[in-house]
Amino acid sequence: MRIYRPPPLSVAQQYLALRSNPICVGEGQMRCGSLTWEYEVQPSLLSRTYDIRISYSVGKKPQVLVRNPSLVELARPRRLPHVYQQDPTLLCLYRSTKGDWTARMHIAKTIVPWTALWLFFFEAWLASNEWKGGGEHPSDGDSRRRDLDPEER
Repeated sequence: MRIYRPPPLSVAQQYLALRSNPICVGEGQMRCGSLTWEYEVQPSLLSRTYDIRISYSVGKKPQVLVRNPSLVELARPRRLPHVYQQDPTLLCLYRSTKGDWTARMHIAKTIVPWTALWLFFFEAWLASNEWKGGGEHPSDGDSRRRDLDPEER
């Protein structure tokens, strides 16, 4: 017996879902199997506002870049926790090797709220120096494979 798995969502489907999500009102573009989406997010009423760019290409996982303010500057002299890359800052939002996100999932329903939650925990970390967001911190081995969707390996 074969188990039916729906196909990955197309870039156009991801784009339309982002356009209709009220928590990430912004601008984006699609080109040749990839998309970028830029928006502002304020994780809580007392938080600062962050400029976010999500980049996604078919067969790869979404990358979330915090464009402004510089998280590296806010964290100095400490190193940022729970990121794939310090500067520019690429957030670690889920365990890519465990299938926490797949290309069958909407970026607007997963990556967007996970980004706001990550930033909420980041602001708590700034005050307490303790990462309370849980998860597994990326290792060197994971970051080398981070671009591949687990289903595409």
